[in-house]
Amino acid sequence: MRTVPISRFVDSSIPSGGLTTTLIAVVTDVVRSGKPIVGFGFSSIGRFGQQGLIEERFAPRLRDAAFIDIADETGENIDPFKAWNVLMKGEKPGGHGERCVAVGTLDMALWDVAAKVADVPLYHHIARLGPKTSVKAVRAYAGGGYYYPRDDVGRLVDEVKRIRDLGYTHFKLKMGSLSLAEDLNRIEAVAKVMSASRNVAADAMNSYGRRGALEAAAALSPFGLWWFEDLCDPLDFGTLADVARRYEGPIAAGEALFSVAEAKLLEQHGGVRKDKDILLFDPVHCYGLPGYLEIVREFERRGWERNRFWPHGGHLFTLHLVQGLGLGGTEVNPFSFQPFGGLTDDALITDGRVCAPDVPGIGFEARTATRRAFADLLGGG
Repeated sequence: MRTVPISRFVDSSIPSGGLTTTLIAVVTDVVRSGKPIVGFGFSSIGRFGQQGLIEERFAPRLRDAAFIDIADETGENIDPFKAWNVLMKGEKPGGHGERCVAVGTLDMALWDVAAKVADVPLYHHIARLGPKTSVKAVRAYAGGGYYYPRDDVGRLVDEVKRIRDLGYTHFKLKMGSLSLAEDLNRIEAVAKVMSASRNVAADAMNSYGRRGALEAAAALSPFGLWWFEDLCDPLDFGTLADVARRYEGPIAAGEALFSVAEAKLLEQHGGVRKDKDILLFDPVHCYGLPGYLEIVREFERRGWERNRFWPHGGHLFTLHLVQGLGLGGTEVNPFSFQPFGGLTDDALITDGRVCAPDVPGIGFEARTATRRAFADLLGGG
């Protein structure tokens, strides 16, 4: 296990707030081609590393468990749902804080193990949890658009052109840290590259209070954006509901909510609309796939369709979940948060659609930069 810095920018010399993530490897006693099967995971993107919680609290529970407590019905593979119950043993409701990210990090590695032991891609391994008709390719948009310290608009336009040339049809940029006029100028510049503002989403990164959120929503209305994301504090459901009553375009929310209890509050009090709004819960930050499924199923009981779910993350794990669970689409970070953002080396984006890699597990090994990071973790250089 190791905690490492990650940057929002391709140029890692640009300050990125000290952001970190934790890499983890789960080494099994199952041997294939002379080597043990190893499951890899990391703490997704946007929070901080969770090495302390994993080492002191959750990994010991997993190590101390009898195999029967985490085995599937065949007795030849692990059942990540049973392993998740072991990780959460003795945990009280509430207090989600950062423990949800620690559990989600381990959970990712366990799903990688289970799919590798089954010798299938992860999306195939979890297909029983998804729609009856399998999804062949999923919608994908590119995330990025952070503020550059110099020549911001010029460098932003260059970034978006590179993303467009990769085959992405939709792009999400950041707003809320400059004046509203400057942010609108950034949106206009991106819209020109992406053909129209309807192909652009704006992420305010939870920066606005009620007044600022309403002002921004009013200013954005004429653009007809793809969606307006994370416009206020994650738990300020009153402000979110006020904006939803006034803003006709789609709103995206949920990235910084980490439990089914918080998700229920969003649905009940946030004014989100099941016919147009987008749900951004990060599967790793929601206690992993078991916790994320609780949220999906809760919203389904309330009349939401799975195509409203576009999980936050922008990496291979979320791509597999979208394809396996039949969700709306996935974020991809082609240039940000390296070496974990982006897809495999040979991934082909066609008209904004992409397929998960057809290799056992998640496929981190099929991305050179990520493979090297995990090899270094294992002492392989």
